[in-house]
Amino acid sequence: MIIFFGPAGAGKSVQGQILCARHGWRWLSAGQLLRDTRDPKLIAEMQTGELVSPEIISDVMGSALVRAKDVDSIILDGYPREMAQAKWLIDMEPTHGRAIKLVVVLEVPRKEILRRLRLRGRADDTPETIDRRLTIYRSEIYPILDYFNDLNVPIIHMDGVGTVGEIHDKIEAELIDRQIVANGK
Repeated sequence: MIIFFGPAGAGKSVQGQILCARHGWRWLSAGQLLRDTRDPKLIAEMQTGELVSPEIISDVMGSALVRAKDVDSIILDGYPREMAQAKWLIDMEPTHGRAIKLVVVLEVPRKEILRRLRLRGRADDTPETIDRRLTIYRSEIYPILDYFNDLNVPIIHMDGVGTVGEIHDKIEAELIDRQIVANGK
């Protein structure tokens, strides 16, 4: 299992999806899994704009991990977002059968994130809301990275600036170097 971290606009979903298409892996996005749910109660809760409880997100992610048991590797995007979820992911390894092979942290400067999100064109992507999201992201992710580091989970910080292809090539080279994928596959 590979986990992608990065703020909104860092490109983690694009990179995760490219890797999955290239290698026949499964991309699991917490946000997408929640949007795809058929649970009317959960859909109604999400439509209010409130955050879904961490327990529900872990249940949804756990089910998705079990359903993907026959897939060679998994890319997690947007999960874990808080310490309880990180601990759940580690503690539930015997159930879902996936060790964390690598954590990829895509580093993108604020100015570039502002540019990318402006191109995305969502009304809630104002500089003030983006700064707030960056602050929240850092406060959530740094303790998780410390926790994973204490467990000797490999973590790389990668420059997320460049073309999609350039960034993908850097990630792919890292996966080859770490023998997560074979050279040329």
